[in-house]
Amino acid sequence: MADISAKDVKALRDQTGAGMMDCKTALKDSEGDVERAMELLRERGLSKAGKRAGRTTSEGAVAVSIEGGFGVIIELGCETDFVAKNDQFQQLVQGIADALRAAGDVGNVEAALAAKIESETVDTHIKAAVGRVGENIQLKRVGLIRVDGLVGGYIHGGGKLGVLIGVASATPEAVAGIVKDLAMHVAAADPTPMAVDQAGLDANVVEKERTILRNQALESGKPENIVDNMVKGRLKKFFAENCLVEQAFVKDPDKSVADILATAGEARVTEFLRFKLGEDAE
Repeated sequence: MADISAKDVKALRDQTGAGMMDCKTALKDSEGDVERAMELLRERGLSKAGKRAGRTTSEGAVAVSIEGGFGVIIELGCETDFVAKNDQFQQLVQGIADALRAAGDVGNVEAALAAKIESETVDTHIKAAVGRVGENIQLKRVGLIRVDGLVGGYIHGGGKLGVLIGVASATPEAVAGIVKDLAMHVAAADPTPMAVDQAGLDANVVEKERTILRNQALESGKPENIVDNMVKGRLKKFFAENCLVEQAFVKDPDKSVADILATAGEARVTEFLRFKLGEDAE
């Protein structure tokens, strides 16, 4: 086998724009033949990937993949809305989501890129797509929910927004009729819920809101005990607006999300993930 030097790898990278490891592999597979290595990179759809890696991926799509009590949600970015709407790209994002669900507990981008899709890694699969599509494509976010019950999902606007929600239940069939509606509620609710319930809210967020409400109430000049009651009432409204189970259900505003859950017996929401295309991930 020919010796592959770092200089040779860098030279091939400069010529093709492919990644360092992809160049090294191609040189090994071609036994040091640079022309053949370049052909291999083109065949593998990798010669354009590196050149486009720095381009902004503000478009793209969100997809979910669910089986019973396990679900995966991903955001795959591309450069233009034209490509994002293309059937080929939509199949790509769904295929990756399905592969990650099949892979199991892959909860971050790094692990997801190393997971297998068909006979290659997700990373290689995406790079090959870059070569075909001619745009930078990046796996931007990955999330998963596993629950003793059912996971529901909802995709809006061709992948502009996606939601995954877990509902715990000893009788999953009892919640089968509501999990998608609950996911749709999270997608449509205004304001977007901050947490499942009051216990899930960030204590700092609650304290900040309490301080703001108290300062507003003090400006009214009311007695201290009246101010305390005003704050309690307004904070209750804050919880009702921002806690998922206390929100008015979007399909029937006369009922809360908790009321909808009650129709399915002993069921509770464990968590939810809401991916809006292009928003900054934490």
